Amino acid sequence: MDHALTDQTVTDLGEHALIRRIHTRVPPPPPSVILGIGDDAAVVESDRGSLSVITTDTMVEGVHFDRTLTPMDAAGGKVLTASLSDLAAMGATPRYALLSLCLPDKLLVSDVDNILDGLLALAARFKTALVGGNITRSGGALSLDVTAVGSVKRRRILTRTGTLPGDDLYVSGEIGGAATGLSWMRDGKPDQPMGVAMEDCRHRYLWPEPRVRLGTQLGRNRAARACIDLSDGLADGIRQLSQAGAVGARIDATLIPIAPGARHWCEIHDADPILEAMTGGEDYELLFTAPPNMRRRVAAAQRLAGKLAVTRIGQMTKDPALVLVHNGNPTALPAGYEHFRATDS
Repeated sequence: MDHALTDQTVTDLGEHALIRRIHTRVPPPPPSVILGIGDDAAVVESDRGSLSVITTDTMVEGVHFDRTLTPMDAAGGKVLTASLSDLAAMGATPRYALLSLCLPDKLLVSDVDNILDGLLALAARFKTALVGGNITRSGGALSLDVTAVGSVKRRRILTRTGTLPGDDLYVSGEIGGAATGLSWMRDGKPDQPMGVAMEDCRHRYLWPEPRVRLGTQLGRNRAARACIDLSDGLADGIRQLSQAGAVGARIDATLIPIAPGARHWCEIHDADPILEAMTGGEDYELLFTAPPNMRRRVAAAQRLAGKLAVTRIGQMTKDPALVLVHNGNPTALPAGYEHFRATDS
């Protein structure tokens, strides 16, 4: 890598030189990639006997991240995480990715290098080959877009549909940490020690972990009836699964696994940790349902997924109401995050 160029802007370097620079960073592709970076499109060989699962995610500066708070390597890793998390929710194994960059004129070449650092490090961990993409000029904000392709056997596909009344509802990991990490960084007190719990929340926001191993295990042992990833919050995920299955849900607030740092943050800010965790978003955990007679299979999938908690937090109901039992009182499930929400005028 020629670090002498890193003080230049992308305009100084030029489009074709930037593409060549990116190409030199990308590891050699696996044998299944017939044509990768450098042609009009990538050509790949599909896994024999498998279906392709395709997803895309975009991160826009000022909407999904703030460059003053989010290092560029974290942004690169996170945009890939979003797509790998979608694949995990479908039970798919990641295979390939395309990266499209919409770059402001004055963006430094070093920023592009750092975006690739984060993305390629995560891609290597999950054996995902970067096989192409696009670069274009932005009139304003930096925008990152990843399209990811995974593979899955037909009988192992997980979807949002299929939930039945009486199914258990599970969530992986802990909830609320990412939103708390963002709140801490926005609070702007760098001179104060974060503590282990708060540093964990900051890490969860900047470097979320796609639960690929759990998703593929749930698909393989066919334990889960429906699954979704939690990019827009637990409340939104519950609502999406319920609507897809035409069922309701009853959630026990005492069972929701809230990150310790999130609880601490809520205590010092006199906020309700349940409400904050339900609506915060960007946890990238998996929310899934399974029949009660599949509890042993769920436990087996959890063990094979490594050191990852899986918690049963409620049950799906025939009644379409979405109920959160909080402090002993049944209440309506709070609204989750939406990119476009109607407001009262």
